[in-house]
Amino acid sequence: MLDCLQAACFFICKAYESGREEQITNMKVQKLLYYAQALYLALFDSPLFEDEIQAWRYGPVCPRAYQFYSKFEADQLPLPDYSSLSEINGEIAELLEEVWDYFGEYHAYQLSDMTHVEFPWKKARRGLPKDAASTEVIPLEDLRLLGQQKLEEVERENPVYSAALAHLLKQSFGEDSGKPEYIKQGEVHDWLTSLLASENG
Repeated sequence: MLDCLQAACFFICKAYESGREEQITNMKVQKLLYYAQALYLALFDSPLFEDEIQAWRYGPVCPRAYQFYSKFEADQLPLPDYSSLSEINGEIAELLEEVWDYFGEYHAYQLSDMTHVEFPWKKARRGLPKDAASTEVIPLEDLRLLGQQKLEEVERENPVYSAALAHLLKQSFGEDSGKPEYIKQGEVHDWLTSLLASENG
């Protein structure tokens, strides 16, 4: 299991590597940690890091990471020592890379707005006034379900998706055989997964 501060360092380093260092603030790091936790749970059914994520006023926050960077307030975070990333490898490094590739281009306020319309944050704050403070924990199961939704979004944005779906529908309706066939539950996802794997491999 990864330390949340290691994951935060990874995202900060990626910001500097990609020329987006001016955008890397504490707020943005919090939202990247949120999505990283959600996606890791969806893929591996276990948390990326043990620290909880809470439904704060301006979106999901990992309190320990927030406190660590709180002295910078809304300013750009400094480049950390790369040695802190030495333990990040394998599937964890790949996942963090994907999170950065997909979410890193967004400004912190855009990410915050995204989290405000998603069910885990809204559910955890149910019944609270809009501007109320809260330390309500977002359950891991809700994060896992969000991660599954995000994986489907990423999959749909893959350029192979439309062609694969059209091909599957053509086969399913039996244009070649003249006999209509029906799509079974999960078949679209399985088909696309196999195609995307062959495209990447």
